[in-house]
Amino acid sequence: MKNRLKVLRAERDWSQADLAERLKVSRQSVNAIETGKYDPSLPLAFRIAELFDMAIEEIFQRE
Repeated sequence: MKNRLKVLRAERDWSQADLAERLKVSRQSVNAIETGKYDPSLPLAFRIAELFDMAIEEIFQRE
């Protein structure tokens, strides 16, 4: 699954650790999601969308 997480994070000048703290996950989880090695659970995807004030579909796209 492709995502815009890295771009959205960079627009806010957040490190992976900053985003991880806000989402209550590890920095490694953020890295794995950004690189497409891991697809977030639905509850985590909702938290990400809420944090960025966007719809899930605006952040995550099927390849």
